[in-house]
Amino acid sequence: METAASAITFAISSTKPQAQAQAQARYQLLNRPANPFTLPSQGLVHRAPARLPSIRAAIPRTKKEETVETVREQLENCYLLAGINYKGFTVKQFQELRKTLPEITKLIVAKNTLVYKAVEGTPWETLKPCMKGMNVWLFVHTEEIPSAIKPYRDFQKEKKLEDNDFTGAVFEGKFYGPDEFKKLETLPTRAQIYATLLGALQSPASALVGTLQAPARELLMTLKAHVKNLEEQQGVAQ
Repeated sequence: METAASAITFAISSTKPQAQAQAQARYQLLNRPANPFTLPSQGLVHRAPARLPSIRAAIPRTKKEETVETVREQLENCYLLAGINYKGFTVKQFQELRKTLPEITKLIVAKNTLVYKAVEGTPWETLKPCMKGMNVWLFVHTEEIPSAIKPYRDFQKEKKLEDNDFTGAVFEGKFYGPDEFKKLETLPTRAQIYATLLGALQSPASALVGTLQAPARELLMTLKAHVKNLEEQQGVAQ
């Protein structure tokens, strides 16, 4: 059985010029490509267009400046600044962690370079050794350091996040590495310090001299306790 194309070819050869032109047009119509803008392939290899390289949007300058300013604001009345390795944290874990932290602390996600820019030239600059990898920053706004750190320790243990440990911290201008955090977690509470110092004030002079030779923080607490004691005595006398 002859195909339609063969029939048209035969008709073209057996008709008059005008009819031949019409038949040729019909033949071209039947054999045109599906896409009128694409020429029939004649052994040519069609290649997919090359992909353009992807471009990651950089953090806007204003956003960086806002982050630096936020860190500086958190450093006001801050007693301890610690870094926590948050690589592998999920969004859900972050949300749960924020809920467990007390109001006296603030958790901020910021790049190491921006945090260092905020602390550069300040006593907090000693935090530099832990500015590696991915950190989330814990700002503690209380003298009660152990109670501020404990919620994260509990969360870390509950969620089995052994790898997400503290990367370092600065307290009273001194840097504490991960292996020194036990010292921060076992600091005496304010009540314990007051009790110790009040006992020293009531003890013989030798014990008081030993207290005065203690670090500056303990000496300050001694003076505060003594002032408080005097105020209470005056209140009773009145």
